Order: sequence, then structure tokens, then C-alpha cells
Amino acid sequence: MKNIDVTALGELLIDFTENGLSISGNPMFEANPGGAPCNVLAMLSKLGKKTAFIGKVGNDMFGRQLADAIKNVGICNDGLIMDKSVPTTLAFVHTLAGGEREFSFIRNPGADMMLTKAEVNTEIIKNSKIFHFGTLSSTHEGVREATRFAVDTAIESGALISFDPNLREPLWESLDDARREIEYGLSKCNILKISDNEVEFLFGHSNYDKASLQLMEKYENIRLIFITLGADGSCAYCKNAKAKAPVYNVNSVEKTGAGDTFFGCALNYIIEHDIDLLNETELTELLRFANAGASIITTRKGALKVMPDLQEIYSLIE
Repeated sequence: MKNIDVTALGELLIDFTENGLSISGNPMFEANPGGAPCNVLAMLSKLGKKTAFIGKVGNDMFGRQLADAIKNVGICNDGLIMDKSVPTTLAFVHTLAGGEREFSFIRNPGADMMLTKAEVNTEIIKNSKIFHFGTLSSTHEGVREATRFAVDTAIESGALISFDPNLREPLWESLDDARREIEYGLSKCNILKISDNEVEFLFGHSNYDKASLQLMEKYENIRLIFITLGADGSCAYCKNAKAKAPVYNVNSVEKTGAGDTFFGCALNYIIEHDIDLLNETELTELLRFANAGASIITTRKGALKVMPDLQEIYSLIE
């Protein structure tokens, strides 16, 4: 019996989010724990699921902050490596109108990209029902090898594979490299969360019904697809059903972590249901729940430490 619901591998970093101006008129930034994989785990932990993380941070003030942060929100950090030879990865988030963002990364190198195959805790993976990853753990050769090893270990152990491309164009030497790593993830995953702009990047069109059909025809391993549409909500596709649901009317201040919160809520639903028996009613229920969680997180600065609880989500739905 596996007793970890979801294990994720990837980046754990500090999101410096804008938080007003100093008395001198200079922008001030708040050091929020972040990184897409751990944001997903934080949402799952908030909903009572058992989670674990595999990755690397620097043995510095930010790395120690991050190790404490994920432990405090209920994520097992036994698979977290602290490396004194490389600094923790940092991201600076510039908030635009409507809560959209621009990212600037301090990652040359950053600790998250220095994880090696030998440092991957395989026992955690083998004890997990779902293994989750994205492409930021495949931007460089060493961590790419570690990621592939972890994915293969998870598949061999019978885990469901969950994938979020999470395309961050500034972190790639070329977009051809990004496309290749996204295609690798598509070839391995059973559950896919992809954004509208990533669909357009891959297919050159925004016909989401067509894109989902193209994905499922090309990659027979994919059993469930979520497409997030920003202000237009989200849609879901499985072999025998599809659904779409809108977002909720909230006062958004910053959208960092919205997609991760959505995916955490979605994976929570999948853990509690049979992925191969989902119908349109259940997909709609799943999307409404996940959209509510994502909507709430946009009203807050940061994500990992401020995930909504079950009652907040149901209150918004009602």
C-alpha cells in the first residue's frame, strides 16, 4: 500500500513579489516561497492529502526558509537536498494590470537545476500514488537526467504521472529545446494540465477541442487533460466526456500560483475518484472546485503559504 498521495520533483524557489513602494519611492518585494511543483503540493496538503517533494535548494538563508516553509504546510521534505556550493534560485515577479505577471530569474546556476540522478530519493517515489513534474526540471542536462530517472521510477512503480509544461521562455536556450521537453512530458504523463498559451505554442491554434483530440490521438498514455483559459475558466477532456466551467468573480491582485492551485485541486479530486470513470457531471464538478481554488489564490500575494482551505472553496462556489 502506497501512503503518499502525490510526490513532485522540480523547482523550489523564492518568488519576490512586488509589495508597494518604500518611503523613498523604490519598489519593495516580499520573499514568498514558491515554485510550481511545491505550490501544487501545498494545495493538496491543505486539502488533507499526504505529499512529498524532491528537489534542491542552496544551503543559504533562502534555502533554509524554503525547507521550513514546505515542512510547515505539511509537505514531507525528506527528498529535499541542501547544497552549500550553489545558491537558491530566485524569481522576481512584476505584476501587470489585471494581475498578470512578468518573471525575471536569478538562476545561472540556481540550486534547483543542479539536482543529480544520484540525489533522487527513489523510495519516496515508489511509495507515491501520483508523481508530478514540469519542464523547469529539464532545462539543463544534469537535472534533466534526474527527472527522467524519477519519471521512469514512478512508471515502474505503477504511479499515475501528472505533468504541467509550465513554459517559462526566458529559462530556455531555445524554444526548440522547450518544445522537445514538453513533448517528452506528453509522452509519459497520464494527467496533463496545459494553459491556453501553451496549446497555441504547440499547435499554432486555439481550438481546444481539436487540440485535446490531437493530444489523445498522438499520446495514448494521456487519460485526462485540463486546459486553463485564464479569465475564460477551464475545460477538461477524458476518453468519454468533456466539460467547461467559468472562473469566479473575485478582486484579483496577483495571479502567481493560480494554475498550480487549480492543478492541486484537480489532483485532489482525482485521488478521490476513478480517473477512468469520470463523466461530464463529475468533470464539471471538478472544474468548478479547481476554478474556485484558483480564483481565491489570485486575491493573495504569493501562493505556497496561503492556499485556500476546503471551506473557503465551497463558500465561493455557493
